[in-house]
Amino acid sequence: MSIFKRIAAILRSNKQPQPSVQSAAPTLESIAVGDIVSVDLEEYVVSGKVIYADPGYAPHRYAYYLQSGRDIHCLIVEKGRTFQTFMCRFLEGGLDDPNDVPKTLTIDEDVTYELESNRTDRTQTQGNTDFRSGDQVEVWRYFASETDHFYLQWQDGKFVALEGTLIPSSEVKIMKSNRVPQK
Repeated sequence: MSIFKRIAAILRSNKQPQPSVQSAAPTLESIAVGDIVSVDLEEYVVSGKVIYADPGYAPHRYAYYLQSGRDIHCLIVEKGRTFQTFMCRFLEGGLDDPNDVPKTLTIDEDVTYELESNRTDRTQTQGNTDFRSGDQVEVWRYFASETDHFYLQWQDGKFVALEGTLIPSSEVKIMKSNRVPQK
């Protein structure tokens, strides 16, 4: 072995190993059906996902159906300059016509919600949800205080009502499932 080959071998052995590329940490947008989500020290399995977007634009709202035993909750993530995250519970009630949606809602004679916004979006769904993929959904967002919100959603004759609380996004912990995505 020549002296140059020996010096080259010594230099190669002293090089620092390249850092391995770590997979990116899961984000609020990347949560998938089957993942585990922890909110306020309670763990849930994601059983469904609804992605809301204006046609031709990036998604701006995500709804994750979270199951813990027999209980099903909904984690709503709204994307803007920052994420707004709402932990919601489903409510029973009834309306027949989206034209009858009021500007003020009173729930259990305790909390009064005022209409904050109303919009129509297209949905993409995965897993078990209340909506169909590719259809339009009309969403009304109400507020009672800085933290108390109410969502009313309508798609093809069906209303879904959610009452929720604004929570810090940092309270949501995501554990990705090891499932291989289906093609």
